[in-house]
Amino acid sequence: MGWLMRRCSQCGEYTIKKDKCPRCGGATYIPHPAKFSPDDKYAKYKGMMRQKAR
Repeated sequence: MGWLMRRCSQCGEYTIKKDKCPRCGGATYIPHPAKFSPDDKYAKYKGMMRQKAR
């Protein structure tokens, strides 16, 4: 089962709708971080993306 809660990228409202926010019509995204695994084969790339975002 996947995450049910989503958050609007424009107004920050939480919703269960998958396509758009019922309040403002903005796109929604999953606000939860990915699960941590010490055997993550993509950890190197995630770290590079975090460094690039700063």
